[in-house]
Amino acid sequence: MRANDVHPNAILRHGAYLCLNPPPSAPGAPPAPTAPAAMRAVAGAAVPALAERLGLRNEFEADGEDPPDAIAFLRRVGAAPAAVADDRLLGAAAVVHVASARADLVAAFCAEIAGPLAPAVTPHVLGGVVRPMLFTGNSMHNFAYAHRMLQQPGTAAPNAFLVPMIKTAAWWQKDWMERHTYFLPRYDGSGRRVAEGHALAAAAGVACLMRRTYKHPAEPAPPGEYDFITYFECADADVPTFHQVCAALRDVARNPEWAFVREGPTWHGRRVATWEELCA
Repeated sequence: MRANDVHPNAILRHGAYLCLNPPPSAPGAPPAPTAPAAMRAVAGAAVPALAERLGLRNEFEADGEDPPDAIAFLRRVGAAPAAVADDRLLGAAAVVHVASARADLVAAFCAEIAGPLAPAVTPHVLGGVVRPMLFTGNSMHNFAYAHRMLQQPGTAAPNAFLVPMIKTAAWWQKDWMERHTYFLPRYDGSGRRVAEGHALAAAAGVACLMRRTYKHPAEPAPPGEYDFITYFECADADVPTFHQVCAALRDVARNPEWAFVREGPTWHGRRVATWEELCA
């Protein structure tokens, strides 16, 4: 007889980041208003009313695990381009996050918010799903997640970073066992460590960076879409650690996995408490 103990890989949560920008001005036309001004002019109270009707809880007030049905408002601080060109994220003046275990709720918010914002602002949606962890046994869980930073209120951790990425075709051609090895340190025959791997390169962020990853429902993602949407929150004092961790991960000598990564822009925002504050 054989066991039937296959671990589940069902979707646990759906999420979307809506990047908000007014369309560019036509040649010879007056400059378009900034995104906050355009949002304030067209949306009014419609977006807060939509969030209330759908039962979305504001992540600004979160203190621990993600709210079951969540919304968050992120106002632009800055953005840096990367290998994958994405002007709609790079230039976003604001980002709205929505998440739920219900795919229909997330889809309804994304569809319905477009009406109040049109035609001044067209949301660009970066979405994905959360599935059970693939490469995380007990020891790795205890190292990377057992004492991870949970979501703090916006006053304690006001910084938000959005970093989407694509894994190359060469990555997806590897079988899952080989891919697994890139997350661990590598050693030569004498026991000398020759590369840190993803886990050690990112270790400085475990205690101070709240992190969240949405995966594309298909693996790999279709052409033109991201495989992973990674997101981080932290206190002002820990912003240097975020950049330190990113630099360590991008160093292919320390983390060979990054030879197979193509990043989209790194977007830095500030968490705000209300739609009105986002539009101010």
